[in-house]
Amino acid sequence: MKNSAAPYVLEVKNVSFSYGKQMVLEDINMQVRKGSFLGLVGPNGSGKSTFMKLLLGLLKADKGNIELFGSPVQSFRDWSRIGFVSQKANSFNSGFPATVFEVVAMGLYGKVGLFRFLKKEHKKKIKEAIGQVGMEQYMHKNIGRLSGGQQQRVFIARALVSEPELLILDEPTVGVDADSVRNFYDMLKELNDKKNITLILVTHDIGAMSEYVTDVACLNKCLHFHGNKNDFEVNREEMMTAMYGHNVNVIEHNHSHDHHDHSHDHDDLGGVRS
Repeated sequence: MKNSAAPYVLEVKNVSFSYGKQMVLEDINMQVRKGSFLGLVGPNGSGKSTFMKLLLGLLKADKGNIELFGSPVQSFRDWSRIGFVSQKANSFNSGFPATVFEVVAMGLYGKVGLFRFLKKEHKKKIKEAIGQVGMEQYMHKNIGRLSGGQQQRVFIARALVSEPELLILDEPTVGVDADSVRNFYDMLKELNDKKNITLILVTHDIGAMSEYVTDVACLNKCLHFHGNKNDFEVNREEMMTAMYGHNVNVIEHNHSHDHHDHSHDHDDLGGVRS
């Protein structure tokens, strides 16, 4: 059952989580409004990916509660309302014999069943999702022949095909060439503006995403800031210093994206329901 009266898409109340004796997240409180575009930033090992696992019901908080669309995450079943794109989405075997159309169709399997034939309306949805990310001309190309940026657009289309209301992206521009990054963020902004899809973008790259988001959350074990982008910009250096634990001068850079080691953040988010 949809709880359309829920004022927030996501509500996190007093959430803490540890791996053994290691405290990873401490007393996190966060509310995400419908239609917002939240940039969740933090250094490597800050707990960002653990936080994603908690939101997606893959881990259970030691303390506190998480609600999705007004329902507790433990009892939430309507996963087609949430799309998820992992940073590892495009690091698959490049020889994988599937076309763009087939990869995007995989996003419907939760709804239509793996072995049922796609109906006309399903094919229409698949084509629409591919169109939303600007990949129509590549529909019948093998996914392995596309660039990193193009592949990531396809994985967003796969997440969009079930028409989610909330789209979560975990470091989506890792491995994407610098020239494609701005176009990629433009596309996300358009999904947010025109389709009213609520977005949560997890990134370490505050400079690249700050002009696109409506809200910012700074996470490093604790939530050091959560508010609208304008308030963040006023206090940016102070917030970044609090989050990183030393003075930080934020520089606008050329949107280069290196693949960092997230081993401390338990980064493997495989097996997410789609």
